This record gives sequence, structure tokens and C-alpha cells, in this order.
Amino acid sequence: MATKISIQNLDLFYGDFQALHNISLDIPERQVTAFIGPSGCGKSTCLKTLNRMNDMVTGCRITGKITIDGEDIYDPRTDVNLLRRRAGMVFQKPNPFPMSVYDNIAYGPRIHGIKNKAQLDQIVEESLKSAALWEEVKDRLKKSALGLSGGQQQRLCIARALAVEPDILLMDEPTSALDPISTQKIEDLLDVLRDRYTVIIVTHNMQQAARISDQTAFFLLGEVVEFTETRVMFEQPGDERTERYITGRFG
Repeated sequence: MATKISIQNLDLFYGDFQALHNISLDIPERQVTAFIGPSGCGKSTCLKTLNRMNDMVTGCRITGKITIDGEDIYDPRTDVNLLRRRAGMVFQKPNPFPMSVYDNIAYGPRIHGIKNKAQLDQIVEESLKSAALWEEVKDRLKKSALGLSGGQQQRLCIARALAVEPDILLMDEPTSALDPISTQKIEDLLDVLRDRYTVIIVTHNMQQAARISDQTAFFLLGEVVEFTETRVMFEQPGDERTERYITGRFG
């Protein structure tokens, strides 16, 4: 498996507080990698370093190195807008823009210079199909996205991320606000997307990690305790702390 993202000796600080300690991970391309661990353990913080969302936090600084396809994303010459196009983010709570379904999807491509209506129409349709939403919304493209159900809104946000042709999807607990049926649809979607995208998902749901991911990193107190194939982690964890967490004895 080729490495898509390499994190090397990453430390992250919020002022004087160190949130991440010496994180090193090689994340393979076109697979689903899960970050698990108790609340406040650093998994979402680590995820947000991968498209530099942490740049927006006052007093945040990092040391170490993160590369995508061998390129240092914290190099001063890095185009952050291009980075965030390549590594799209889907958040815990669905956050559609207060505009039509169509305009939600077309928003990113328009920002990146695509104005041709036929081309935008194609991007909107293909993105919604990729997010398994086209059949449900094809007759309401001009209606407000805020009228969709929570699960539909989350798939719309995935479609919006796909519309700018990323190669990485970063997902921060994308199903935690959804009902079981909507959660199942998102998980089924991830099973399809893994063939085309490198997906990293933060989840507090260990059963979800076991179902959908190829490998899993277990975070605890800002450190990665263990990173291995998901099947191995859940059947034969290599660290006692991992075993205690996945069996529910703490966290």
C-alpha cells in the first residue's frame, strides 16, 4: 500500500498546553483509516492538522512534519486553499449553506473558476450520485438545502466536498448527530468511496470503526498508543491500554 499522508514527530501546542505528543503515522492511500479514543484525546485535533484547519486557532503551533504525496503541507510556499481543495472536511454536524441544493454543490467549483452551466450541471449531478443522494434530490435542486433531513444534509456536505475533486476526505464524527438509518447510509457510502479516495474518519463509535475502516489509530492523552490493521486491533490489540478501551473498561 502506497503512503498518502505521512505524519512525522508531530507536536501541537495551544499556547502552553501540549495537545499532541510526537505523533507519527503513515496513512495509506485509498483506504479508510479510523481515529478512535476517548473525548479530548487529540484525534480531532490531529485530523485538523491534515488540511491546516488549526491555522485558524489563535496560539496554535506545531513542530514536526506532515507530507501529502511527499510534499510538506506546512512549507511556507504551500497554497492552503489548494490544500483544502485536495483534503476536504466533513464535520460532525451537517452544515449546508443557506442556499439551494444545486448552489451548495456548485459553490466550490465556481470559486475555482468554473462558470460554464453545462459543466456545473454535470459536476452537481456526478457529485450527488457519488454521495448516493441524486435520486432523492434531483427534483428539488433549486430548493433550499436546509429543507433536507439531517442525514440528507450530511450526504450533501459530502457531495459538496467531492465537487472540487479532492483525493482525501477528512471526516470528524460525521454520523454522531444522525439516526441509525442515516448512519447506515453514510457507512454504505464510505464503503464505495474507499476505492477512489483516502478517507480518514474520527469516530467515538468503536463498532463503526470495526465495520468500516481498514486500519485504526488509538489515541490517548494526545499520543497514538497503537496503529494497526483494524481487524488486528480489535481481535489482538498489542497494548493493554487499547484492550481496556475497546472492551469498555475505561474511556
